[in-house]
Amino acid sequence: MKKASQILLFLVLLLFGCTNERKENKNVKLNSSNDSLSIYFSLANDVNLPLTYKQKYNQKALDIINAQKDDSIKKVNLFKVANRYFNMNDWESYKKVSKLVLEKAAVSKDSANMAKGYVYLGDYYQAQAISDSAFLNYFKAEKIFSGINDDFNIAKTLLTKADLQLSEGDFFESEITIFKALKILKEKKDVSNLLYDSYNLLGILYNEREEYDKALEFHNRALLILEDKSIPADLQLKSTSLNNMGFVYLKMHDFNLAKIYFQKGLEQKDLFTGNTVLYAMLLDNLAYAKFKSKEFTGLPAQFFDALKIRDSLKLESGIILNKIHLSEYYAFNKDTLKAIQFSKQALNLSRISNKSRNTLDALKQIAIVDPENASRYTKEYIKINEKLQREERKMGEKFSRIEYETNEIKDQNSNLQEKNKTLVYVFSICTLVGLFFYVYKTQQARNRELLFKQQQQVANEDIYNLMISQQNDIEATRIKEKKKVAQELHDGVLGRMFGIRISLDSLEQMDETEALPKRRKYLTELKNIEEDIREISHDLNREKSELINNFVLILNKLFENQQNTYDSKLITSFDPQIKWELVSNAVKINLYRIIQEALQNCNKYADADTITVEFKSEVNYLVLSIYDDGIGFNTKKTKSGIGLHNIEYRAAECKGNVSIKSVQGQGTLLVVKVPIDQKINLQNNDN
Repeated sequence: MKKASQILLFLVLLLFGCTNERKENKNVKLNSSNDSLSIYFSLANDVNLPLTYKQKYNQKALDIINAQKDDSIKKVNLFKVANRYFNMNDWESYKKVSKLVLEKAAVSKDSANMAKGYVYLGDYYQAQAISDSAFLNYFKAEKIFSGINDDFNIAKTLLTKADLQLSEGDFFESEITIFKALKILKEKKDVSNLLYDSYNLLGILYNEREEYDKALEFHNRALLILEDKSIPADLQLKSTSLNNMGFVYLKMHDFNLAKIYFQKGLEQKDLFTGNTVLYAMLLDNLAYAKFKSKEFTGLPAQFFDALKIRDSLKLESGIILNKIHLSEYYAFNKDTLKAIQFSKQALNLSRISNKSRNTLDALKQIAIVDPENASRYTKEYIKINEKLQREERKMGEKFSRIEYETNEIKDQNSNLQEKNKTLVYVFSICTLVGLFFYVYKTQQARNRELLFKQQQQVANEDIYNLMISQQNDIEATRIKEKKKVAQELHDGVLGRMFGIRISLDSLEQMDETEALPKRRKYLTELKNIEEDIREISHDLNREKSELINNFVLILNKLFENQQNTYDSKLITSFDPQIKWELVSNAVKINLYRIIQEALQNCNKYADADTITVEFKSEVNYLVLSIYDDGIGFNTKKTKSGIGLHNIEYRAAECKGNVSIKSVQGQGTLLVVKVPIDQKINLQNNDN
């Protein structure tokens, strides 16, 4: 604070000294008009000087320029004068100089400066809220820039038009205009600042249309553009983007994220001195986000700090919004008197400034905090809202009409020139058309003959290919059926035959009398196996149908047989989210055979105490895992037998994959993952 006070005192003394020196030497002429012009320009831009002093120096600069000869340098200097009046908010002087430079450019047929003059006039009318006149001037500038192929200024003018359309609520046309500008800019280099403006405008536009995801996408793109160091940091564009993103989250009611972005925006270097208006806006937005998230640290002081800055800068819209926020804050804290007081102040100020959108916000708030008069405020709100919507529609229509009428005048002038040319071309075109028609008919007849021959040849080739394809399909089906029969015999019969063979071998060590009844029993079992083999081909379709119709029941029957026959403990688990009716028939049959083969391998080789079979559903996958705590084996050394080969083959039939993990002495884990079509979501409980 002490250092700041010293700097302020120094500036005051410097200003006082300069003023006295100017009084003492007011009749002394400077040696060079160019030197004096640069000095006057510098003084007219000095933020430490009073407005009247800056206006006087700018007028002196204008007097020097008017005395110069008409050339390109004179127009450049006139634009400098206009810029300084713009920065002073001296709108009438700004308009006067802009019209002057436009007239001089028109006399010298300087298209570039004419277009620039129209842009400056458009800025004047936009500042005065005369939107149709602003749009007309921007549109004229765009047409001139297009005529001289000045793509950079075309894009710049389009963005200015889009900003105007956005402020008038013409979102659709604004979006189209921005994308026209982007199409030009993406083919150019060194246009980072305009790309930032484009993405920032799109972010604001989509936020207004409540398309929040798109708004955040384009604000993030704008932030990425700011990584280009060619964009001056003193423009505080990063703070602008952070504020805009925070505002999106504010509208989404994600107040915690909004706070983070507003706080980051406030923490940017030299924000207060570089852009005081933005600093006040961020401060108010941060306070509001904190209030909405029930965090009251620093409140309401932050609201009042922002309000104080806006009052000093006479920012009417900001003051109104600030007071609405304070009204909401005091209403929440049950201080009805202050809530009504601030909402009334906001309403009165919005009425005086004739800002309809601000008036709507103020009416909405006062109707909440002053319920006794809510009906009166609501009626006024509806009336103003309807009027505003009508005006926005009219303005959008007026913008379209301006474009249409301007283009129509241009088209009429062009048509007068084109009509004469058209008469010259008519006879030539008629002659060419007749010649073309004769050639076309002749060529068409030849093409028909050639096409007939080609179709005949293609038909012959198709017949031959169908014969070959049919023969291949028959052969492939025969081979596939052989494999299926072999797999069915191996998976369903060999296990039982293996058990009977072991049992028959054990009869050799028994007496004949004792072995006879067991031999008969085993012979009976062999007959049963023989009957099973005979019925495999007849019952295969019936078996498949049973598996399809009640797959879990069939598996449970298999598990029950396993528990009744072997000593190993069997644990099974089915994910209830799996919709078996959505799983294809082929997958069910192959999974059944894989489990059957895996259990047989466990019984023959694993010497396991516990076997676990589990079905799980994952995103886009059905997973079968079979684990045993048996002796395990070395997966690298052990060659795949027919059982493991069949498991891999069946998994491949389902377009799945198999993984086997085993460590000697620590058991074996078999995992089969079968992909499920994304359209059949096994985890969707609504299906």
